Amino acid sequence: MAAASVLVRRPSQQVSGLLRRRFHQTAPAALQVTVRDAINQGMDEELERDEKVFLLGEEVAQYDGAYKVSRGLWKKYGDKRIIDTPISEMGFTGIAVGAAMAGLRPICEFMTFNFSMQAIDQVINSAAKTYYMSGGLQCVPIVFRGPNGASAGVAAQHSQCFAAWYGHCPGLKVVSPWNSEDAKGLIKSAIRDNNPVVMLENELMYGVPFELPEAAQSKDFLIPIGKAKIEKQGTHVTVVSHSRPVGHCLEAATVLSKEGIECEVINMRTIRPMDIETIEASVMKTNHLVTVEGGWPQFGVGAEICARIMEGPAFNYLDAPAVRVTGADVPMPYAKILEDNSVPQVKDIIFAIKKTLNI
Repeated sequence: MAAASVLVRRPSQQVSGLLRRRFHQTAPAALQVTVRDAINQGMDEELERDEKVFLLGEEVAQYDGAYKVSRGLWKKYGDKRIIDTPISEMGFTGIAVGAAMAGLRPICEFMTFNFSMQAIDQVINSAAKTYYMSGGLQCVPIVFRGPNGASAGVAAQHSQCFAAWYGHCPGLKVVSPWNSEDAKGLIKSAIRDNNPVVMLENELMYGVPFELPEAAQSKDFLIPIGKAKIEKQGTHVTVVSHSRPVGHCLEAATVLSKEGIECEVINMRTIRPMDIETIEASVMKTNHLVTVEGGWPQFGVGAEICARIMEGPAFNYLDAPAVRVTGADVPMPYAKILEDNSVPQVKDIIFAIKKTLNI
């Protein structure tokens, strides 16, 4: 009763202040967005921003995309800007490249990058080389995008990683997102770029939700092409990866941190142009290097990183040879147990890190 009478006698401002102190505001829940929806948002925002942008590919319109990445875009923008094509990669890729040369900004979707082999002449000889061969007079602002790398249970002809293939070719920019932030920021930057950009997505990541930072929710959010991101700081070993294996590297780093091993995990984001400066700076700090990729070992992304480190200033800082973790040097098997042993697993990354640290 005494406490109640005190409250009654106090001025209203003091009472309201007292009541406010009894409650604690919690931060709003972080927005969870799947990689699929992040790409969809990025394309939607760019289609809305620039009427020259359009999307074409197999089943991208009325069916909402084979993986539902273009869900809702056809209903919003109509037949002229979301275009279903025949099953002819060489044909519709040629149409897209020609449209880019004529001043439009096409997004050319391959149902899977394995099918881009049908259109390799258009991508390499038409899109990638025209700016150089025209003396800088004719740019080709086009995005080639779709799922890349190993999926699940689709065997050899649908399970290849094309990062090294396209990363080999001057005239192309090649990006490879891991999470939702990467996916949205990179697709928007790719669409706005005046060069042909290959965006290598991953089918197994489409349905995975990630927290989307507040900055990434803005329509002005872009991730610069050619810049890597340090996902986890560390002091003992540099672990460099792209696409889905970045998540495996972070899992391995979590396990190893319990054993006192601190890994610095770098998400490449861009294959070409490669951000070798970020990797070099990390290697100079940790003195050890492990690369992780889902592609084949020969002439791969990891091989290029190791060569660049050897040729640059970071080589003298290495305390042990660099180690590569890659997919097996075989066509992808269909049987699940063989498939699991053909792509890098967390245990393989942990083994490689302990090997380079001589533990």
